[in-house]
Amino acid sequence: MTIKEELKGKNIVIPENPVSNFFFNNTRSGLFWLIIRLYLGYAWVNAGWHKVTDDKWVGSNAGAGLTGFVKGALGKAESGKDVSGWYATFLENTVLPNAKVFSYMVAFGELLVGLGLILGLLTGIAAFFGAFMNASFLFAGTLSTNPLLFILATWIVLGWKVAGWYGLDRWALPFLGTPWNFRNRNKKDHLVSS
Repeated sequence: MTIKEELKGKNIVIPENPVSNFFFNNTRSGLFWLIIRLYLGYAWVNAGWHKVTDDKWVGSNAGAGLTGFVKGALGKAESGKDVSGWYATFLENTVLPNAKVFSYMVAFGELLVGLGLILGLLTGIAAFFGAFMNASFLFAGTLSTNPLLFILATWIVLGWKVAGWYGLDRWALPFLGTPWNFRNRNKKDHLVSS
């Protein structure tokens, strides 16, 4: 490919190194991802199950657990520790007034992320939302295991094509396809029906 072609918007393909090719494209790396998926999945299911079965998160007193968490984060923001001003504003003006809704979202979100990772179903999407929750907890000033879980989840997001190979994604991804191939799939269906 010439430089002139590259400047006209042609695709540039840079060969992938063998290590990243193995981890992100080769189904033989599925066992590596399985171990990480099961660890992350257990962490999320465990956290989610404790919330789903706790009246302070889900039930008649829903929102109380989250309200305590948010007030702790706001206290850290006031003392100038660990919580950014913009995130404290979001917590105070959006999350706190809707604590009951966010409480259900967190509890069932954690459970669903964990199940998705354990079952290997829509693994990349589950890992993305797990990483999103980890980042939210980190912004709220909670360290705990969040940095480790965030890093592992982002790795799974990168390896989404093969991370669920030893799981339901082996069958779900080929069946569902990808959004960027939807047009090609419709053309094939149209040709077959013609």
